[in-house]
Amino acid sequence: MFRQIHKNPDIYTIPVVLPNNPLKNLNCYIIKTPEENLVIDTGFNQPECLEALSEGLKELKIDMDRTTLFLTHLHSDHIGLTNHIATKKTRILISSVDYDYLKNQHGADFWTWMEEKFYREGLSRELIELARYVNPARAYAPEYLFDAETVSDNDTFHIGDYAFRCLWTPGHTPGHTCLYMEKEKILFCGDHILFDITPNITMWRGIEDSLGNYLESLKKVKELDIGLALPAHRKNDMDVYERIRQIEEHHDRRINQTLSIIRKEPGLNACQIGARMTWSMRGKNWEEFPIQQKWFAIGETISHLDYLLKRGLITRHEEKEIIYYS
Repeated sequence: MFRQIHKNPDIYTIPVVLPNNPLKNLNCYIIKTPEENLVIDTGFNQPECLEALSEGLKELKIDMDRTTLFLTHLHSDHIGLTNHIATKKTRILISSVDYDYLKNQHGADFWTWMEEKFYREGLSRELIELARYVNPARAYAPEYLFDAETVSDNDTFHIGDYAFRCLWTPGHTPGHTCLYMEKEKILFCGDHILFDITPNITMWRGIEDSLGNYLESLKKVKELDIGLALPAHRKNDMDVYERIRQIEEHHDRRINQTLSIIRKEPGLNACQIGARMTWSMRGKNWEEFPIQQKWFAIGETISHLDYLLKRGLITRHEEKEIIYYS
């Protein structure tokens, strides 16, 4: 099933269901021209996702031999089906930064580092073991690393008569990239801006300040002339500039709450700080959080701690392999 959301250019969306996931679906966008097509993001490497995406592409008569596949970032709900829908003639584009991270993810060292990092931030070995089997980033990733052409900030490519500019917007991932049609004032946001949930900002290996990078990326997008903003998940029914303001205010509140917790109880680890934060989880307390959501919450807590550390507002020290903040 597909829906046309714009004419000249002809833009369609296929809602790719994400089973048992709070994101509900991925908005796969398709731009059709007489000469060639553009597909943006894919969905998880799951049978239900593949069925929804394949059916939509078939209904739209998309020939993947004449199609460019643009991947906004490395998360599995955006790249999982790449190997299933791309042909040998499909041009695959992804940022050079995220493609380098993808190469590392296909080695055991990446996940070993990630698990050790979460242990040092206070998550128990038992919960880390449990998270290993429910983390969708691992479970629904592509079976193997696909060949891709990498892009950088401000690179431009054409689909038919339409120009697309790559906008590097690091934060959600180190190499997250939006697509901007300047003449048409259309922005394909990926997960950089979502309208009824806040994009998850977590820590990344080799990145000192993911949250600081994200907030700078929001400022960058604010300078664009945007008439239509198309997010990768759920709806887009409000002014994009107002939504950016809301997201900035959300992180300002979160930063202040993190700082307040540490001032009140110095010497907590990230897990303990996360447990004291306010989260939107339908009335569930921290102990009732599903491990998948707890993993995301701890990652986001760490990003806010990194932000405060970078600005000299808190310190950290290590005792018996565990990191504590004051």
